[in-house]
Amino acid sequence: MMATEVQMQEEVVRRVMAMTQVDRDGMRDAYCDVRDDKSECNWAVFKYDGSQVMLAAKGETFDDFKSQFEDDERAFAYIRLQTGDEMSKRSKFLLVTWVGTEVSPIKKAKMSTDKALVKEILSNFAVELTLESSNELDHEAFLQELRKAGGANYGTGIRD
Repeated sequence: MMATEVQMQEEVVRRVMAMTQVDRDGMRDAYCDVRDDKSECNWAVFKYDGSQVMLAAKGETFDDFKSQFEDDERAFAYIRLQTGDEMSKRSKFLLVTWVGTEVSPIKKAKMSTDKALVKEILSNFAVELTLESSNELDHEAFLQELRKAGGANYGTGIRD
């Protein structure tokens, strides 16, 4: 019986560590959609389907974005947020790596190598965040990180 448990654990490790594939075309299309200023799409989330990372959802609102993440999931996300002041509005982009609190240590460890594959496509972003808790999915915190990354923030304080 003990040998069977060990064999089952070894099989789980082998499957988890199998080479991750990325749906490059689907990821690239969603990436371009988020980056397109004429598009209503502000975010895209990519999740695992077996050993393949593929588009799971995309959308417009931050609330919809927040609803995409579960404690037992791993995911990558690309999100566009508007920053700037009353004189200059600009889109900035974040790359989010999501590793839920209930993800196994083996799968957590695999995220760093998988992220390298994802970053080959989702290559243009101002801020990269690794999150594990739903309370970290905070719009204002994301904007604050983008402001910090952007340097000086001049403005008159008057909104139009």
